[in-house]
Amino acid sequence: MPKIKLDRIDRKILALLQQDGRMPNNDLAERVGLSPSPCLRRVKALEEAGVITRHVALVDPAAVDLPVNVFVSVSLERQVEERIDAFEAAVMALPEVMECYLMTGDADYLLRVVVPDLASYERFLKEHLTRISGVANIRSSFALKQVRYRTALPLGHLAE
Repeated sequence: MPKIKLDRIDRKILALLQQDGRMPNNDLAERVGLSPSPCLRRVKALEEAGVITRHVALVDPAAVDLPVNVFVSVSLERQVEERIDAFEAAVMALPEVMECYLMTGDADYLLRVVVPDLASYERFLKEHLTRISGVANIRSSFALKQVRYRTALPLGHLAE
């Protein structure tokens, strides 16, 4: 549940900024039907409430020689707080790890790792992941093709 009540205009602002985070405030205001000052106040309020957490540039992985996506399932020897905290801290320090989720089911964690090639992944595995204390099992799955990738969250459920 959002920290603030989002009205139709807030939802429109979020949808537009998710598509183009660099949209000038004047253009944003025009598209949502506000004058620039109230529009900017709304954007600032969304930022202060933590609804908008940051503005980023999305980089094409292939353009920067990172075409390989690996989904890695990791199981810990024991699911105790110290091991969980240690694993999460270690993973946070690895720039190749793009996403990390604590999971239910067969594995304790699911990671998405990006690397330039298979040799780089082997090096990442041997030099980093296998050296994290408490790791019992690692299973890797290589993405053959990215069918869909989105960054914009679906906001339709917030409709009034």
